[in-house]
Amino acid sequence: MSSFLQVQQDPELEQLYPSSDGKPMAENTQQYRWIVLIKENLELILAAEDDVFVAADLLWYPVDIRTLPINERPQTPPAMAPDVMVAFGRPKGDRPSYRQWLEDNIAPQVVFEILSDSNKTAQGRKQMAEKLEFYQQYGVEEYYIYDPDDWSLAGWRRQDQTLVPISALSGWISPRLKIRFEWEPEQELTLRRPDGQPFLSFLDVEQRAQKAEQRAQDAEQKLSQEREQIRRMAALLQSMGIDPDQLPEDRES
Repeated sequence: MSSFLQVQQDPELEQLYPSSDGKPMAENTQQYRWIVLIKENLELILAAEDDVFVAADLLWYPVDIRTLPINERPQTPPAMAPDVMVAFGRPKGDRPSYRQWLEDNIAPQVVFEILSDSNKTAQGRKQMAEKLEFYQQYGVEEYYIYDPDDWSLAGWRRQDQTLVPISALSGWISPRLKIRFEWEPEQELTLRRPDGQPFLSFLDVEQRAQKAEQRAQDAEQKLSQEREQIRRMAALLQSMGIDPDQLPEDRES
């Protein structure tokens, strides 16, 4: 177990700041697929950077309420579990939750939420409004919401102390992540890495790898066949008393 994780697994902390809120990561396969797609591709993009932490469905506690005066302490600490979050300036590694005061007080700079049916009820819309307020209050710089059912996309970017809507998301490039949003109203979102490659699922990556391996095997087989044809031709010429090495080379006229 890493020392970073050991430091965070304190019984008092776990009791006051539990690692689970009892809610499922996703309500359906489509929502889950998008969460995993974004999280895993961001992990890949940022793999070479040791000081960037990426997580999905991890509880984020921005405040240690034990430091507050007793009469100001809430009954439960403020917390949120973004579908995907990215914290620059923090090391990779396992955590029971993201306890900000143990993370050099660095708030996740980028968060993503993927909508499901429950987010579209009256109660769900109220909760989404509370999330926006939470992310604004606690320092998120970029906030993106995507609805994979109707392909709607919304985004906010911090200006001073406020998250303000991004007016033009078609072709938008994340200032922090450098990923590109290819999207138009009533069009499914495509996310592209900084190198222009689209975000791929594990299945997509595996299928591409298999196709590349098959192409390599086919090329090797073709090369082997060509070598065998040359060997047979050389053997035939030698049987006729002709030295293949003495034949004139083909020259362009």
